[in-house]
Amino acid sequence: MAQAFERLSEAQNANDSQLGGHAARAKDLLRQASEEIKLAAEAANRRRVAKPAPISARPTKEHRAMDEPLLIVGAGPVGLTLALALRRQGVALRIVDKAAARTDKSKALVIWPRTLELLDMQGIAQVFVDAGVRARGARILGEGQRELVHAHFDLARSAYPFALMLAQSETERLLEQQLEAAGVVVERQVELLSFTDDGQRVSAQLRHADGREERVSTAWLAGCDGAHSTVRHALGLAFGGDTLQSDWVLADLQIEGELPNDELTICWSPEGVLACFPIGARRFRVIADVGLAPDVQPPPPTIEQVQALIDQRGPQGLRAHDAVWLSHFRINERKVSDYRHGRIFLAGDAAHVHSPAGGQGMNTGMQDAFNLAWKLALVQRGQAAPGLLDSYSSERSAIGDQVLRNAGQMTRIALLHNPLLRELRDLAAGTLGRLPAIQQRLVDQLTELDLHYAASPLSATPHGAAAQPPAGARTPDVPLRAADGGATRLHALLGGGRFVLLSVGVAAPELPPALQGLVSAAGAATAEGYEAGHHYLVRPDGYLALSTRGDAVAPIFDTLQRLLPA
Repeated sequence: MAQAFERLSEAQNANDSQLGGHAARAKDLLRQASEEIKLAAEAANRRRVAKPAPISARPTKEHRAMDEPLLIVGAGPVGLTLALALRRQGVALRIVDKAAARTDKSKALVIWPRTLELLDMQGIAQVFVDAGVRARGARILGEGQRELVHAHFDLARSAYPFALMLAQSETERLLEQQLEAAGVVVERQVELLSFTDDGQRVSAQLRHADGREERVSTAWLAGCDGAHSTVRHALGLAFGGDTLQSDWVLADLQIEGELPNDELTICWSPEGVLACFPIGARRFRVIADVGLAPDVQPPPPTIEQVQALIDQRGPQGLRAHDAVWLSHFRINERKVSDYRHGRIFLAGDAAHVHSPAGGQGMNTGMQDAFNLAWKLALVQRGQAAPGLLDSYSSERSAIGDQVLRNAGQMTRIALLHNPLLRELRDLAAGTLGRLPAIQQRLVDQLTELDLHYAASPLSATPHGAAAQPPAGARTPDVPLRAADGGATRLHALLGGGRFVLLSVGVAAPELPPALQGLVSAAGAATAEGYEAGHHYLVRPDGYLALSTRGDAVAPIFDTLQRLLPA
């Protein structure tokens, strides 16, 4: 179906063109043991299909500045997620935001299952689930309100088989609440003025609400400051991409009538697209395209204008009232090419913005934060070499490209105006959308359970690796036996911020002393989604680095050895 839609998008573009990642002795012994493990791994693994790319060259001396808190600029969902994940790993930090208060707007509405799984690894997913509304599916209606596609989120192979509908204002409130419980308070009305990176630390100039300026030193700076990022602008980075020429209406209001409050409803009509997203009770977000964007920002739409759009394009008999937010917006599809510049990182909208189609913008940004947090924590604690951080940009930039591509394609397909192309689109969606394999693929894509790091330098497929899950893929949560004998879950162990060496149907190996600060060992007799008789090295963010046969654990030790500081 994706290929069919891509062809339709190409046809639409053609039609439009026609129109216009003792002590001294003990150290020696550990170093020798590590060298022996490495040599053994190389000897046992010469027939490997693939070998992890080496982590980039490491300096012999690294100023970790353990007494200097990391600086996070921006206290939206991405900055708060990064701060919380770092703080739970014991990393000192400051998070500043020039705004006086968090947003009071609903903005991003959806938290998808993969993000909930990552929040579960932090031990806080249930807080969000309790506060939100569970959407069980999504439907696309064509002309005459004919149902073309009905995706059921219970197909998501996760403990969270639903789209959690939660206003961004609430998401930020809950994240900030959890962060305060961890001992960190957002410093508001504190603006980043400038910064310099000398290769050893970052020096930043901050201005407080009273006009006082402060010079701070930090090991790392993370720009999570949105689409108009001060950090990105100061780095002089190109924000490549386009702004779509269409104008859109956004309305958060109450709707009465036969509109399910546990599903996303998208209407493809000859006049344009209309989408309704449940927020809670009978409150919905409505968005609709309204033609070419004017040169000057138009005034907010009236509730009467929104009602007219609903009457024209949506299910009949709906009545809109009690608007909370009415606005116009345009869609930007932009991205930087590199998310890391020395000791500076970009995450979320500071690095990428895209169409709201699929509702994956905030989720992608929060997952940027989870990816960066475990790597920064290990490096900051001196448990991993700084080169580990190089993988952040390569991994997340590839994901950003994928999200941009998918969201953009979904938007262009929804906006088809050529009658023949619309007819072909509806035929393809109505026919292919009923196939179980297509429905599963659609749900996996929407819920972000299909995201992977197969091409990452941290992923490898040695000889004898398990077929499922493959290297770079998400690792399902499973009950297991921890090394101390306690029963727990994979997600609970990953919350400790270390790798997990999961042994399924085979005895867990003894960890070399040099690696014990980097990895935890656990086992399971059987585990759904895994092959018995294998060892799995699971990253702290719940993705698979590599797997080996039960009698060939050396490649895993070799991979971990590569991550250790010099």
